[in-house]
Amino acid sequence: MLDPLLLLPDFLLILGGFLLCRFTAFGRPTWDVVERLVYHLLFPALLFASIVRSPLQPGDAATLAGAGVALCLLGLLLATLLRHGPGVDARMHASGAQVAFRFNSYIALALADRLLGAEGVALIAILIALCVPLCNAGAVWSLARHGGHNTWMEIARNPLIIGTLAGLTVRVLGLPLPSWGVETVSRIGQAALPLGLLAVGAGLKLTGLTAAPGLAASLLVIRHLVLPLAAIGLGWALGLPDTQRAILVAFGALPTASSAYVLAVRMGGHGPFVAGLITVSTLLGMVTVPMWIAVLRQVGG
Repeated sequence: MLDPLLLLPDFLLILGGFLLCRFTAFGRPTWDVVERLVYHLLFPALLFASIVRSPLQPGDAATLAGAGVALCLLGLLLATLLRHGPGVDARMHASGAQVAFRFNSYIALALADRLLGAEGVALIAILIALCVPLCNAGAVWSLARHGGHNTWMEIARNPLIIGTLAGLTVRVLGLPLPSWGVETVSRIGQAALPLGLLAVGAGLKLTGLTAAPGLAASLLVIRHLVLPLAAIGLGWALGLPDTQRAILVAFGALPTASSAYVLAVRMGGHGPFVAGLITVSTLLGMVTVPMWIAVLRQVGG
């Protein structure tokens, strides 16, 4: 297991994005463009190249993939049950429930690369391919009463899913690709992690949590306490190799998705509440992700 302090540069990039957005000429309009570039081009290229170049076979990570899906389903179930708590506002819950089970793909990829290099990125890419559709469907389902968007259309055109499935298709079918083409895509993808993390920092915003503090706390407990503990338990129960166990725990401990705000606003949810949840989750992740990796290292020792 690697030193969790190796994650510090990634979180410093997030801090850098926050400072650049608020105290330089690179304001919010700049980062809107950066986010679109990263989401639609750079990250799909990174996922595709990592899978195509990895010695990992898709079947090698079947158990890990199942464990990742189980974690997302657990988060979705617990978040849904909160709806029946005393005094829970339906609109607040529909908006914020996604925070408990969605995850930040940008930080996931950076974290996997930091921990295990190309192998880690390939493993997390498989989890992203399976869990992004599941989590997006859960989030859209939760907000469905406030809008009439097509869940399956949203999933089918997700760039991260397209990039990952394209890479898996090439690997499974053994399709020959020219080395110059793979190298070009790989170099495009190399810009994804630093720009993606800077964009996460630029989007941080502390507003709206006072509208439902109890609900906010419960959602954050699921995201940052329950799911990491479940990941540690699943890793041991399933007998995962050390590398896959590390990826599963890192996956379970991730901050929530920064795109949750966009989805909530687009579907008529409470945007400020979700923005506050995303910010607190990201800040918590700076502490809890290294903490849970350290816990796994101690358990493993």
